[in-house]
Amino acid sequence: MSEDFKRKLQDYAEGKLTDEEREEVEREMEKMEVYQAYLEEVVTQSDQKHSREGEDRQTTRNRIPPLKEAVIIRRGKWKARVMNVFTVLSVLLVLTVISMIITGVFYGSGTPDRMKAYRDVVESAVAVSHPNLKVNMNGTGNAFFTMDFTGKLNKRVGDEEIGVADFSMRFLLNLASAPQITWQGNIIGGNSIFYHPDYKPANQSEQQETNRREEERFNHNEWIKLEKLPEGTVAEAYLSLDRLFSTDELLKQFEHKNMDPVWFAVDTGLDPKQVDSGGAITNPVGFPYFPIWQSDDMTVDFYSEEKTGWFGKVVSSGGSYPSLESYGDGEKRNGYFKKTLYMLQKNKGISTKVAPFLQLDHTIDYVEKNGVRLYGAVITGPVKELLKLREEPWVRDIRVGEVQLWNWQSRE
Repeated sequence: MSEDFKRKLQDYAEGKLTDEEREEVEREMEKMEVYQAYLEEVVTQSDQKHSREGEDRQTTRNRIPPLKEAVIIRRGKWKARVMNVFTVLSVLLVLTVISMIITGVFYGSGTPDRMKAYRDVVESAVAVSHPNLKVNMNGTGNAFFTMDFTGKLNKRVGDEEIGVADFSMRFLLNLASAPQITWQGNIIGGNSIFYHPDYKPANQSEQQETNRREEERFNHNEWIKLEKLPEGTVAEAYLSLDRLFSTDELLKQFEHKNMDPVWFAVDTGLDPKQVDSGGAITNPVGFPYFPIWQSDDMTVDFYSEEKTGWFGKVVSSGGSYPSLESYGDGEKRNGYFKKTLYMLQKNKGISTKVAPFLQLDHTIDYVEKNGVRLYGAVITGPVKELLKLREEPWVRDIRVGEVQLWNWQSRE
């Protein structure tokens, strides 16, 4: 602050400036609040000086411009603003803490708790509606009643599971949002094409369709693709069958082959909405080779629970799921599949977010009436072993999916 300006402030306080000079000083003071602090000190000294000279308070107030009062008012306004901001932040902090407590209680309650129950629904919906895909997720509770599930979409190729996409999904209490799926590289969901054995073009006779299928079985481009793959590779393949198989019948087809079934496509009828112009099933429904276990399928061997904090707890448990024959127990597998469908139907608000095309009511009614019958399967194994299926009359069509370097242990 210059000495000239200090002098003007001194004159301003003592009322010696003209109206024009006084207005100029006031404009400068509005721009620079630091001057106001200095002026307050000058005004205080001036008050004391005139009090010593015997002037009464009313005379002093009439002689000095109302600057001191303006400074006090200005400071009061800023103090009020700061207090308002502090109050708002305090309220937000309290609401955040309360919402986090409610969120933890909501998702942590129940047997099994809601976080696990919702995770089971999402994982089951993926397994039923996406051939040879499964997701393993972790749930994280947030403030304001939300929970995020994140995980990887994996598929089995050879003896290994490979990550093909990132998966995330948000819940607001029991309301689910549509999942976000980010496919990796050139993967966009796989070559999951199946053909139903009862489908044939309207303009072809049954014999013409049989001849066409026989020709495709030997000259199909997918067989040529398998032939050209290197010796030391494994692949996944999507098989369409020449008829409807029971689960046990289809499992027996792979019992002595150096390959593994990983997913089965279940007949739900030839709905025109689910079949494209070429006869391919656009949105197949099925179940994985390893059943989709639910919480009550486990036999609990031990369980312990330890409280942490006011509302948290750490649960430790262990047990085992039912055993299944590698190439049998078809009725058990069918039962687990139907149980999964009923669970998804009960939680339709979540499952239809994961797979909007699932027609659960129709699928359950059809399967209960006609049984679990299979028209397709996803398999994996060495490419040269998969080529041998070209000689199998029950294989109507094949589509090659993902290919990986050798990671296989022989089954023979």
